[in-house]
Amino acid sequence: MVKIRLQRTGSKNSPHYRIVAADSRFPRDGRFIEIVGQYHPTNKDGQIIVDAEKALNWLKKGAQPTNTVNGILKKAGVLATFKSAK
Repeated sequence: MVKIRLQRTGSKNSPHYRIVAADSRFPRDGRFIEIVGQYHPTNKDGQIIVDAEKALNWLKKGAQPTNTVNGILKKAGVLATFKSAK
């Protein structure tokens, strides 16, 4: 099963995350299929960068977002677009 989840990057006490599409059997920080976006929680506004086309493409293919990524996609407006396209 393909999941859209976070992959941790950055150094100790300064996390940065990639939003990736990955097989659920792959390790958290290991192999992935495609980078969908980035999330920087340590910035004041919690900077979110999402490629909406890639995210919608994976959602249409049946990829399941994790709970955290689901919230990030809601903030970015991708889930509203996905639900209206159904």
